[in-house]
Amino acid sequence: MVFLFVAILMLWVLYAVVIFYYNTSWRAMPEYSPKNIMIPGTGFSIIIPARNEADNIGPLLDSILSQTYSRDLFEVIVADDHSTDETAAIVNRYEGVKLVQLKEDRINSYKKKAIETGIAAAQNEWIVCTDADCVVTPDWLQVLASFIMDNKPVFVAAPVSFIPAASKGKKESVLYIFQALDFLTLQGITGASVAGKKHNMCNGANLAYKREVFYEVDGFKGIDNIASGDDMLLMHKIWKKYPGQVGYLKSKAAIVETEAAPTWKAFFNQRIRWASKATSYDDKRIFVVLLLVYLFNCSFLALLVLSFFNIIYLYAFLVFIVLKTLIEISFVGRVSRFFNRRHLLKYFFFFQPLHIGYTIISGFLGTFGSYEWKGRKVK
Repeated sequence: MVFLFVAILMLWVLYAVVIFYYNTSWRAMPEYSPKNIMIPGTGFSIIIPARNEADNIGPLLDSILSQTYSRDLFEVIVADDHSTDETAAIVNRYEGVKLVQLKEDRINSYKKKAIETGIAAAQNEWIVCTDADCVVTPDWLQVLASFIMDNKPVFVAAPVSFIPAASKGKKESVLYIFQALDFLTLQGITGASVAGKKHNMCNGANLAYKREVFYEVDGFKGIDNIASGDDMLLMHKIWKKYPGQVGYLKSKAAIVETEAAPTWKAFFNQRIRWASKATSYDDKRIFVVLLLVYLFNCSFLALLVLSFFNIIYLYAFLVFIVLKTLIEISFVGRVSRFFNRRHLLKYFFFFQPLHIGYTIISGFLGTFGSYEWKGRKVK
């Protein structure tokens, strides 16, 4: 049993080092302040893959067409993925928005094919990707254009947050608070890891890359058999060719807001989908981090099981829960301030056991199980 405590302590120390690095990297990264905001010139093609998004596509298109950026410098392309609702009809009501429709069937990665179809129809230098259940800020493209001019990247990851429940006249449910805190942490890790150039992370709801670079790395070839990964797996392909030209846009004006999962089932399916690509990462740096985090969380399960045989393990479990919170709270606090979600911190400690359990379950099922995505069963 001494060996178990030593192993857990080693995991704890390694985990603490990783979180300390993320905290330091996030704190050291200044918020981006546009310098070339009066000199627009970058052309964008906004690609929106959509499947049965009749309830969401209108608000997204409204927000995109309300950009402060010159309308002559961007186009909007919706790639309809076999929708059976009014998605296509709604898109057709928007003048100047191009609709392309996916013809392929019986493939494993419909979203990648939809994005690829949209890119084939694109005319501009930069591809900007977002999801159909999102809304963007008025200065989204203006800030992105300035960042590109200042930093000369070929790939840009940018921040994503959940649409506040209050903005839709709803109360923050237990499910909303839990996934909002989890998502804040993931967003902080994304920014810290990209800015610190330690490993590659991004979210497909808010990213951009040069169209010619997409084709230089053969697009999704080699990863098109994986249902997920249209964001991070592509990001790594581009990073391998241009390691010094991948950036993170830390700007409140660039935040894209997306819908939180409406049910626990939808939430777990989403997280299992995200976890499913873990074994496909060519970037071994992130795989090592994911493995460490998974083993760290599994150590809590081991303590809980052993507590049935000796009460001392239950005390150890509770102590390590407190230590885990102390490790993470400073980092999550800084990230929550950036996203204006600091009020959620008061729930952080109480969700720790649930977070540990969900991490173990989603990690296991993401590797060995299957999930539903857009009404399709995916293995």
